[in-house]
Amino acid sequence: MKTEKGLVIYKNRPALITGFEADKIAISILGGDSFKVREKDIGLIHPGPCTLRDFENPLPKSGGREAWELLTDESNAEEAGMPLKELAELVYGVYSPAAALAVWELLRDGLYFTGDIGSIKARPRAAVAEDEKKRGEKQREDGDRVAFLEKLKKLPPYRGLQSPGSATSAEIGLSATDRRFLQDVEALARGRSDKSRTMRELGKSETPEEAHRLLLASGVWTVWENPHPDRFGISRDSAKIVAAPPPEEDRIDLTGLAAYAIDNSWSDDPDDAVSLECPDAVGKLANGKFANGELADGCHCLWVHVADPAVSVTPGSPADLEARDRGATLYLPEGALRMMAPEALPLFALGLSDVSPALSFRIEIKPDATIGNTEIFPSMVRVTRLTYKEADDLASGETGKAADIAALFALAERNVERRLNTGAVIIDLPDAHIHVNMDSQSGENSISVEPLPSYRSAEMVRECMLLAGEGAARWAIQNKVPFPFISQEAGELPEKRLPGLAGVWQLRRSMRPRNLSSKPGVHWGLGLDQYTQVTSPLRRYTDLLCHQQIRAWLNRNDSTAQKTLNDEEILFRAAAAEAAALAASRAERASRAHWMAVYLSGRKDDGVWDAIVLDRKGSIGSRGFRGTVVIPALGLETQVSLRGTEEPNEIIRLKLISAKIPEGEVNFSLI
Repeated sequence: MKTEKGLVIYKNRPALITGFEADKIAISILGGDSFKVREKDIGLIHPGPCTLRDFENPLPKSGGREAWELLTDESNAEEAGMPLKELAELVYGVYSPAAALAVWELLRDGLYFTGDIGSIKARPRAAVAEDEKKRGEKQREDGDRVAFLEKLKKLPPYRGLQSPGSATSAEIGLSATDRRFLQDVEALARGRSDKSRTMRELGKSETPEEAHRLLLASGVWTVWENPHPDRFGISRDSAKIVAAPPPEEDRIDLTGLAAYAIDNSWSDDPDDAVSLECPDAVGKLANGKFANGELADGCHCLWVHVADPAVSVTPGSPADLEARDRGATLYLPEGALRMMAPEALPLFALGLSDVSPALSFRIEIKPDATIGNTEIFPSMVRVTRLTYKEADDLASGETGKAADIAALFALAERNVERRLNTGAVIIDLPDAHIHVNMDSQSGENSISVEPLPSYRSAEMVRECMLLAGEGAARWAIQNKVPFPFISQEAGELPEKRLPGLAGVWQLRRSMRPRNLSSKPGVHWGLGLDQYTQVTSPLRRYTDLLCHQQIRAWLNRNDSTAQKTLNDEEILFRAAAAEAAALAASRAERASRAHWMAVYLSGRKDDGVWDAIVLDRKGSIGSRGFRGTVVIPALGLETQVSLRGTEEPNEIIRLKLISAKIPEGEVNFSLI
């Protein structure tokens, strides 16, 4: 029977009855709020009368084990139950309010007893032993964690211009087993979680940057750890599924046509090559296959040969789906994470063997540099690989290859002039190649940053690839083949364009994002009426998608061949790939910023650099002048505080003042 001042349990909290009102009972939580509850919602553990003084000195819980041992010695103790009153008398020798509350807490603890207020049973010895073991392990773990947190609190703050290592962690006594307490910090730093108990208990912000900073300061990570691909959900491995080798099929033999794959010296996945068709080669190569026959006077014929993985990687195949999920190859300073399995390179890349299968684009170039007819053929080509420097050096020679390269240079220059006349915007700002060499055996890692020279051959390759993209778009429109077309809306050009790099920077700021659509449209930045990309099917999924459509159309009379996809299917695949490629692009930018910060963090003493002012903002009386500058030797754009007298394109001297590796930020000041 419940009476006033009785001790009850309400929602696992002890309370005193303070009164009765109709069908409700007024209670007051011990040391807390007051409520009006229904009788069925509370359980009586002592009739009272009780006061708060009864609970000022809680009884020890140690007697609970003795009572449990006594009860488990009885054969039927695990089946029989006793009310809370009897257990209180057994444990404490008295049924007082304090004893009743202590026994209820033993019941709630659940180690020795189970059941409810009316029938409490002793738990089996095996179950108690197992739980005692677990609780002991948890207590040790909790103790280890407290000691670990105390160690971390002694860590000196991480300084961006230092390169932390194991010495710091050794000084504060961090052990190898302590790393288990940093797993949540690592998950936060890699973007796999947005919460961290450890960071929270240390009073630190739960951000990837703060987690990264703690891992560096503790020595658990070194500066050679790049977390950014993980943050953008990028796999740390290249694609795994290897497409089948190219099957036997009818290919046009272009091995007699000189073809050149020209790229950076570090490139190892050549997927395009270029040729110029000489008049006397037409008869040797044609064999009745070319639709346009003899070229008109003043016309040239450009061949762009492209790797042909689409012959094996068909829409919906495992290799295709894996490539689409990646969107593009991610080129990191520490190595490439490939859209297609590395084992596919010997099968499809150009110039890695004596003769390579290709999809060749034959593009007729008219005297006014516009495109005439475009034809596409599966082919076999013999490719010579050259670096940009080798191609530039070769063009000044007198060999047959020199004449080929010089003719390609001339063609590219005409195309540049044509595009500029239609409003194209050409942007060429300083850039640099960042390479990270990690030697797992010696542990001697290094970073190099090399400014990229301006090569005529790089411009030539760019223009040939643009011609291939323009020609492929025209071919798709003419043959009504659904394609992922690329367009760009016109940007807002500055009223007064500055000369030099400052003017180039103005143009880049005016550029708008590109659009991907199943309908062709004007690409303002390139100065082209229609455009797509087809020259990197090993590196970009949308290029592979174009090749799949081309091959389906070329094989349209074969009832067993893959059919062309419709506009809706094209857009679905292209949109999925573009989303993945965007993540890869962001991961690449963040990774470059990380490695630049690491590179500069070791150059505090010689960190003086020439920079070129691109713009200047601010005024006297405000917060001062800020400017965007580019450091050509690093290919780096950054913001600096200016005196206010600097002009665009002026060369200034900067000194490195900080390199914040967790943020991927570097800061400079004027000398």
